[in-house]
Amino acid sequence: MPEDQLRAGHIPADVYRQIPPGTDVHRVVIVQEAPRSYKGPIVFTVVIAVGAVTVLLVVAYVVQIIAAAAVAVISASGGVSYTINRRHK
Repeated sequence: MPEDQLRAGHIPADVYRQIPPGTDVHRVVIVQEAPRSYKGPIVFTVVIAVGAVTVLLVVAYVVQIIAAAAVAVISASGGVSYTINRRHK
């Protein structure tokens, strides 16, 4: 906190070398940037991943319905029948 720095008179060594001569170091306050929050990018990535999975599931479901409808229409018209045979040993 800036108040704590002011009370302690603490200045990091690399910054101390940049202070002009004659400056009262007890009056210098170093203001630091807040640490970066990664919450936004993580939530964005999760939303994109969930959205992509949802789109793929919807596309797979629609393709399945279209294929089943096509087989039903073709077999009802007498053109082609679709049968799955399993061999028993």
